[in-house]
Amino acid sequence: MASVGPSAASTQPNLPSGITVFKTVPYAFMLPEILCGTWVWILVAATSVSFPLLQGWVMYVSLTSCLISLLLLLSYLLGFHKNSENWKVLDSLYHGTTAILYMSAAVLQANATIRSEFSPNSPLYYQLNCAASFFAFLTTLLYILHAFSIYYQ
Repeated sequence: MASVGPSAASTQPNLPSGITVFKTVPYAFMLPEILCGTWVWILVAATSVSFPLLQGWVMYVSLTSCLISLLLLLSYLLGFHKNSENWKVLDSLYHGTTAILYMSAAVLQANATIRSEFSPNSPLYYQLNCAASFFAFLTTLLYILHAFSIYYQ
């Protein structure tokens, strides 16, 4: 008869739930991702979206990923995952995909920033676009860190 020892118990995913989500390394990135992503779409919206094709994608990516990340954070806080390995895969796929989408949005926002440098409303919109670009790249970095740190648990 095979005994169930510590090695069999270590194969469980041991996903955090409740307040421990904020103390566990890959999942602790979720709140900063949401906050920085919120800053991106607030700052872009404050520029009156001068370049609709570029900044429309930035707004879509930042708002959609902010809402989905908020739902994912709530599901971790409420313990919907029930310590299933599938949630770890879902989390990794979501954050990896979102990192790629955010990188495209950050590059487009940087392009909009460069184009807004010489617009008639130059000082204010340029500064807002610079801040939005900074937060877009920061949010991209947070999503990348989250996606890769799941593998190193």
